Amino acid sequence: MVSLGDDHVVPSVDEGRDADLSWPLPRRAIGQMLIMGWDGTEVTPQIRHLIEDHHLGSILLTAKNLKSASHTAKLVQELQTIAHQAGHPHPLLIALDQENGGVNSLFDEDYICQFPSSMGQAAAGSPELAYNIAKATATEVSAVGVNLILGPVLDVLTNARYQPLGVRATGDDPQEVSQYGLAAMNGYRDAGVATCGKHFPSYGNLDFLGSSLDIPIITQTLEELSLSALVPFRNAIASGKLDAMFVGGCGIANPSMNVNHACLSDQVVDDLLRNELGFNGVAISECLEMEALRNEIGVKAGTVMAVEAGCDLVLLCRAYDVQLEAISGLKLGVENELLTKERIYTSLKRVLKMKSWCTSWSKALNPPGISLLSQIHPNHLALSRKAYDDSITVMRDVEKLLPLNESMHQAEELLLLTPLVKPLPASSMTKTILESKNRAAATEHDKWAHRDRGAIMSGEGVFRELGRSLARARHGKLLHTSYTANGVRPVHENLIHRASCIIIVTADANRNLYQAGFTKHVAMMCSMLRATGQKKSLVVVAVSSPYDFAMDKSVGTYVCTFDFTETAMLALVRALFGEFVPHGTLPGTLRKSKKVLKSRQHWLVENYNRDRDGRGLDDLINSLARASAPNHQYLTTTNANSFQLFNPSIEESHFVVRNSSTQALYGFCATYYTKGTGIIGAIFVDPAKRNVSIGRSLHRRALRNLVQKRGIKKLQLGISFPGVFLGVPVDDGGLKSWFQKNGWDIQFPKRLTNMLIPDLGSWSAPEGLLQSIQRASISFDLIHGLDNAESVLNHVATHANPEVFELYKFALQESKTCGVVRAKSPVESLLGTVIICSPGSPLSNFIPTLQPVQGELVGGIIAPIVPSTAQAALVLQGLALMGVRQNKAHKSAKSILSWVLDESYEPLLAMGFDMLQTFEEVTNSPENWTDLG
Repeated sequence: MVSLGDDHVVPSVDEGRDADLSWPLPRRAIGQMLIMGWDGTEVTPQIRHLIEDHHLGSILLTAKNLKSASHTAKLVQELQTIAHQAGHPHPLLIALDQENGGVNSLFDEDYICQFPSSMGQAAAGSPELAYNIAKATATEVSAVGVNLILGPVLDVLTNARYQPLGVRATGDDPQEVSQYGLAAMNGYRDAGVATCGKHFPSYGNLDFLGSSLDIPIITQTLEELSLSALVPFRNAIASGKLDAMFVGGCGIANPSMNVNHACLSDQVVDDLLRNELGFNGVAISECLEMEALRNEIGVKAGTVMAVEAGCDLVLLCRAYDVQLEAISGLKLGVENELLTKERIYTSLKRVLKMKSWCTSWSKALNPPGISLLSQIHPNHLALSRKAYDDSITVMRDVEKLLPLNESMHQAEELLLLTPLVKPLPASSMTKTILESKNRAAATEHDKWAHRDRGAIMSGEGVFRELGRSLARARHGKLLHTSYTANGVRPVHENLIHRASCIIIVTADANRNLYQAGFTKHVAMMCSMLRATGQKKSLVVVAVSSPYDFAMDKSVGTYVCTFDFTETAMLALVRALFGEFVPHGTLPGTLRKSKKVLKSRQHWLVENYNRDRDGRGLDDLINSLARASAPNHQYLTTTNANSFQLFNPSIEESHFVVRNSSTQALYGFCATYYTKGTGIIGAIFVDPAKRNVSIGRSLHRRALRNLVQKRGIKKLQLGISFPGVFLGVPVDDGGLKSWFQKNGWDIQFPKRLTNMLIPDLGSWSAPEGLLQSIQRASISFDLIHGLDNAESVLNHVATHANPEVFELYKFALQESKTCGVVRAKSPVESLLGTVIICSPGSPLSNFIPTLQPVQGELVGGIIAPIVPSTAQAALVLQGLALMGVRQNKAHKSAKSILSWVLDESYEPLLAMGFDMLQTFEEVTNSPENWTDLG
């Protein structure tokens, strides 16, 4: 038990569901269910009172609280000391918005690094880079005492052009949002910081016109949400690494749900988030200081409704009187029996569990601060520069204007036209702007875009510095002026006539339509002047949403930066003047639309060379493993040697697409040929290089190689030896569709399922199984070596693929670590066979699931061959039982059964095996491919 003061106690994290809930409700428990902030850079009497007297357990820090990294560390340490001295059993949760791009609450150019926005990271095309950025960001904020990051953003931009989230979201492709969201979560957690996905159920398709309240609404049906917006949330929850979920305050209006505020609805929190999606972490409400909510419901009632709905932490951002009202509301909710003790303690246990993971008193009271930040800052600066350089995207450069130093003469004049934009979060100019408190009134879009939590900066100031950087880069004159909703003025016309090249900057032109109108007007002027023989090059740079002119081909050179922080603008200058060649790509469906233009691209495919390409293949596999986590865990134990058999009976040819300058591999394909069967055993592409025809080029080369084999009778996707990809993974529907589009008939696949007993120490044979086997008079024996294996090999040759025959031969030859169990009838006829291997067997080199994980030894039960008979299920169970016994005798911690066919897994489930991974092996005729050329 954990004391909460007075004579009351609450259950500790480890005491679980059986904790006694019969005592009077302690008022201190209520404070642990609230997360609050305040305005000001010092601890105020009000926030101290909330921590000391109301046991407030969680704090949200915003840009209005933070001066610098050093100040933040001291501020957090003071807050934790107050909590510790007030008798808090656990440290405070210290939460922060630090999304990067435009939204950072903590800025310190000496110690805290700026990184691209979520969409900018996706443009860089590397989930591994996104992981490194998240880990770096979390390491920095953790150094100053933050233990909860409000991120990652998991919203899918369903109506991307007009949504206020903009570049804060990864994009409009649910799978891509999932991929980068998981990478960010892993990075945060590996730095020891708790994660909070947002904004459930979605801020990615908000309707600002259809609501009678002063809030936007979601109009999609639950079915539509499930197919798109909920996908990243579902995948994040399934990973088991999402500590908290931020539930939005938007409305929902569809035939099955009519909700005014999502975070106050049990349909959203308890039913959808917890029951349907299976989330059991901490649910955090949107800030209940929203004007619409206060006017409609009131904070007292709203706080109770949030907890009733299933929220564990209720957010109240800054107003002290409102915060006291919320505390009073929770107390009234208990007194009126609207909130039961069980409900309070359910939330309390979730919150304490998260605290126990991400913080401790020794950590909270002694943040490393500047001493750590000064050590890691140089490496993080290098990562920041790489990330921004990788994110810069040239969507079009029809006239080959880039780099500008090659298309412009020194004496020619360059004109920069920039908009007067509203403040954007995150900059070194923050302090000046904050001190002036000269903020323009925010529109409804802006309120929902930033929720008033990030630091702000002057766009005009950043663009002035952009102009200076451009002038320095070209060592020449630069003309610079701004433009507004007043359109093209005489001053603009005069400057356009003078300049040879014009750069127009836009920032969310789809929502600031004057920018679109101005840009089109200037584009028309340039076109008319070019018709008279004048040189008028036009470059449009979208510094926020890439959708401004993505589909407008009248803009011939179009560059995207995804935010307009100073760091992004410096990367833009380097790109415009040829310091590096931009390789960024467009997010989501924009990338796919560009793929249509590239569909005929052919990559140079080379034969795999072990000495030259081995290390590159290891790196490629590692990238694939990280990008596909947690679905394909077997890739973490796969390496370049896993695909090379050196078996005289199996002809191998492997292919790569590679960068000959850097030696990096962009794609790999493994092919095998044996006894009339040509097999593609693996084909994969660097996650950062997908959708540009690398896989298609490898696939065509592999098929061309296989169909030319003398005696070829069939082509097969997937191979059991080596057993990395037994077929197409069934949990990757996109991959199956890809093979179908590339000519494979996938209607009648053969399913192969890997299975697992995760804890052999606690496993026992099902009651009655041995008796059933004995009644059926099935006997078993174990053989080693090839001397007495003729019956086994004949059995395998008759009932299995030719590569499985070679797998059995290999296992029989490895007599010290492998053997074959035979199942026989009373008349000694063979009913079935299976390979058994002990931990560390050479077979594990080719079957990665047999490799030890975290030091735990793994035993193998491999390739059971059981013909279909009335006793087949019992024979399979008997073979599995013999295998498990052998594995236990060899001190294995777990057993891997690789693989069983089709529905044969069902009797093994009854034995205590779990399903690990299912593949579909596909077989086609070579005649399907006659046009490979």
